[in-house]
Amino acid sequence: MQTGRQAGSEPVPARIELEMVNPERLVFFSDAVIAIAITLLALELPAPVGQTNAELWRDLARNVNDYVAFLISFAVIGGHWFLHHRTFGHVARLSGRLVRWNMLWLLMIVLTPFVTRVIVGDGAFAARFTLYAAIQALASLFFLLAVLEMDRHGLARAGTPRSLFGNGYRILSVAAGAFAVSIPLAFVTHWAYACWAAIPFVARVRRLADAARRRPRRAMV
Repeated sequence: MQTGRQAGSEPVPARIELEMVNPERLVFFSDAVIAIAITLLALELPAPVGQTNAELWRDLARNVNDYVAFLISFAVIGGHWFLHHRTFGHVARLSGRLVRWNMLWLLMIVLTPFVTRVIVGDGAFAARFTLYAAIQALASLFFLLAVLEMDRHGLARAGTPRSLFGNGYRILSVAAGAFAVSIPLAFVTHWAYACWAAIPFVARVRRLADAARRRPRRAMV
């Protein structure tokens, strides 16, 4: 049996063959990879040790950076999953580029447990911070390119609201920009983390600004 052939017909072009693949398979695969990445995050958490209550609490406090890094990475991966679930739930067909951007995005997701371990290490703060922030900036960029591919080539189901793409553009561009801007700041101050904390607030401000720009147009109709 030859790949790309239908019974009693000529070979199916690769582009058409790809479009025949059920998009749900890509979504299920992505969900599984994300679940594994989050599980790996938890497995790397150091368990506190101590013979007495006081010793155990002291050891717990000594590893607080590991726990904070876990919570940050959990929130980052969880945010990506939520947006992926909401966006790719509207995909009607696939294209080669959409699959490519999704796979590159997943690569950044599975690297997140690794860079989480790196960022909590001792010394070389700027280099460790840069590695982590670069992975997250690339994850947001690849996801943004996937959303752009869906929008430009009509890969979403009929009736998909335009707000789906608008929200994706806004959130992902803000996230990619914030992680990218935080990299040079890490060579100046440890407060570069503040750029990450500002992501949800900046995204909300942009959403309110977009809504305000659209409101006069609706009033004029």
